Amino acid sequence: MTTRLDRAREQMRARGVSTMLITPGADLRYLTGYHAKPLERLTCLVLPVDGDAALVVPALEKAAAHAAGVELDLLTWDETDDPYALVADRAVGDVVAVDDQMWASRVLALQERLTSARVVLAGPTVSALRMRKEPAEVQALRDAGAAIDRVHARMGEWLRVGRTEREVGADIARAIVDEGHTQVDFVIVGSGPNGSSPHHEVSDRVIEAGEPVVVDIGGTNAAGYCSDSTRNYVVGADAPADYLEAYAVLEQAQAAQRAHAGPGVTAESIDAVGRTVLAEAGLAALFIHRTGHGIGQETHEEPYIVEGNDLVLEPGMAFSIEPGCYAEGRWGARIEDIAVCTEDGLEVLNTRPRGLVRL
Repeated sequence: MTTRLDRAREQMRARGVSTMLITPGADLRYLTGYHAKPLERLTCLVLPVDGDAALVVPALEKAAAHAAGVELDLLTWDETDDPYALVADRAVGDVVAVDDQMWASRVLALQERLTSARVVLAGPTVSALRMRKEPAEVQALRDAGAAIDRVHARMGEWLRVGRTEREVGADIARAIVDEGHTQVDFVIVGSGPNGSSPHHEVSDRVIEAGEPVVVDIGGTNAAGYCSDSTRNYVVGADAPADYLEAYAVLEQAQAAQRAHAGPGVTAESIDAVGRTVLAEAGLAALFIHRTGHGIGQETHEEPYIVEGNDLVLEPGMAFSIEPGCYAEGRWGARIEDIAVCTEDGLEVLNTRPRGLVRL
């Protein structure tokens, strides 16, 4: 992990950050390898731009930090100590960056003790590192993608007329773990009108014949990296004609985005390519969200594939390509793959068929 800390310091120097403070979450795991529990007791990485890094931990968590292989100075504190004073004593300089997901109570407590420092967000500093995946990270994402593909391949075991979304979702959740994840992050089974809500999860609604079903699922594997893939199904009868027409256009849009994405193009241009295909078919109003999000140790992270993001893609950047169409109160459709930018193109990590699957 020394290399990542050194790279973080390079980013800190470029951004004028004197010290970075990181509490439990994906940033801490990325920088130190420690997947610390987000307890009420403070755990905090103190990373000065110059000098030794230290991890402030409750005394009762010291063994856990050692077991995780943390190779930093461990500054422990007892129940009656002030851990924020301990952090402040090691924080140097006049610009201190705190992780984006630090609890507000902790930010305020640190500000009280860092009266001469300006407190800024660490997100831009750490995300500049995290969105450029190392080869081992890409392999972990490949493994996660293959595992979630195996779940989609089994959908015919569970998705049937007369079952509820909740029943199907429970079976899918078990399979996510069985097929190679250590935890289930989310399960969306949106049947009929529920499919028109992109973040619908599951309900007690009974799946009926001929209803399109959006299945968007993901988990985290042992390496700490996430999967996320959406496929579309219909059971027992043909889907509505207007849905089938829209779905054919959606396939074209997603294919165009995959063909366009690669090194040297902007994140927003991928979004624009798919949106143009849908607009030409009169479906622009049905595409109500961005095209994608980065993925790694979190399901949603930088880079975001959305209008206004002029970031130029580089090798190692991993993200979803997931255009959708949503006819409110009737049906929805979304096709989602995870892809990684390579030196000369794009590696798509999900390989299941993208067409409507009839069960």
